[in-house]
Amino acid sequence: MLFYNAGIFTACSDFIKNGYVLIKDGRIIDVGPMAFCPKDDEKYDLSGLTIYPGFIDAHCHLGMWEDGLSFEGDDGNEDTDPATPHLRALDAINPADYSFKEALEAGVTAVVTGPGSANPVAGQMVAIKTYGKRVDDMVIKAPMAMKFALGENPKNTYHSKDETPSTRMATAAIIREQLKKAQRYQRDILAAEEDEETDEPEIDVKSEALAEVVEGNIQSHFHAHRSDDIFTAIRLAKEFDLDLVLVHCTEGYLNAEKLAEEKARAIVGPLICTRTKPELSNERDENTAILKKAGVEVAICTDHPEVPIQYLPLSAGIAVRAGMDHDDAVRAITSVPAKILGLSDKIGSIAPGTDADIVVFKGDPLSVYETPLWVIAGGKIVKKP
Repeated sequence: MLFYNAGIFTACSDFIKNGYVLIKDGRIIDVGPMAFCPKDDEKYDLSGLTIYPGFIDAHCHLGMWEDGLSFEGDDGNEDTDPATPHLRALDAINPADYSFKEALEAGVTAVVTGPGSANPVAGQMVAIKTYGKRVDDMVIKAPMAMKFALGENPKNTYHSKDETPSTRMATAAIIREQLKKAQRYQRDILAAEEDEETDEPEIDVKSEALAEVVEGNIQSHFHAHRSDDIFTAIRLAKEFDLDLVLVHCTEGYLNAEKLAEEKARAIVGPLICTRTKPELSNERDENTAILKKAGVEVAICTDHPEVPIQYLPLSAGIAVRAGMDHDDAVRAITSVPAKILGLSDKIGSIAPGTDADIVVFKGDPLSVYETPLWVIAGGKIVKKP
C-alpha cells in the first residue's frame, strides 16, 4: 500500500514537502521524498494533503466509563479500598463503547487508559490501540503503568466515608506503605529462592502487582494537579526509584524551571474544561507552553470522558492559541507521548518499522474545522473520502 504526493509530518525528522509512505503487513516499510518513490500495486495519490502519525492520548479512561451509561458502565473507580494495585484496566475496558469509533474517526489511534483517581493506589493502566473488537488484540503494552493519585480526589472519596485517607499525609503514607510491602515481598521471595529451608511468603496479589513498579518494569503515573502534590509525587519517586510520569500537572507552570531540573515528564490535560474543583483554581491554558519552553517533556491528553476523546487535536490547538509552537503541539499528541511512554519504536512517528497508524488532513489538524480525510490503522484503511 503506497501513499504518495503528500506532505509528511514525520514527527521524528524533518518535514517532507512532497513524499511517500509505503505500508506492508501493518507496518511502515519506507518513507521519503518523491524522488525515491517505489512502485506498488495498491497506491493512492494524496496531492495537496498532509500525512501525520496517528494521534496518541497518553492519559484517558476510554472504555472504563462507557458513553451514555451511568453506574452500569462505570468501571473506573473501585472506591471500596484506598489501595487496589492488583486491579487491571484490561478487565474493565469495553471496546464496543461508541467512543472508540469517535476516537478512531478523529485520528486517535492509540491511548493509555485505566482506573480513575479515587484511590491513592488505583491499579494498572494499559496502552491499547483504538481499533479492534477484543481488547486482548488491541494491547500495545499491559500493564503500561501503575496509577497513583494524590490530593483532592482520594481525600474527598474517603472523607465522605469517614475512612482513611482524609488528608494528604495519609494519602502519601498509604502509597509509601504499599511500596514498602512490595519491596519486602520481593526480598522474601528472593530469600526463598536462594535458601531451600526458607518458606515462600503467602500470596499477596497487591504486592505482586507493585513488584513490577518497584523493579522498574512499568511506569508510575501520578495524578497530581497542585504544586505540593506534584512535588510529593517527585519525592516518592526518588524514595523508591520509580519511573515517574506526572499526570495533569495543572500547576506545573508555577514551578516549570524546578520541574525541568528534576527532568520531569508531564501529561497535561484536560485543557478544554472549567475550574470545577479547588485543585483546578490555578488552571491556565499557557501551562503546556510554559512547561515546554522550560525544557519539560510535555504531552497533551483529554482525560476522556472529562473531554471527549475526539477533541484531542483540538486540545493541542488550545495550547497553540496559548503560546505553544504549532509543531510542538502536534508532537505533543504524537511523538512526545510515545517517547514518554517508551513506545517510540511502535507508535508516534512516521518511520520505517513503526505501526502503520497514519492520518491524512487537508488543512490544519489542530483546527476546530478539520477532521481527518483518511485514517489508516494497522495498515488498513478505516476512513477515506
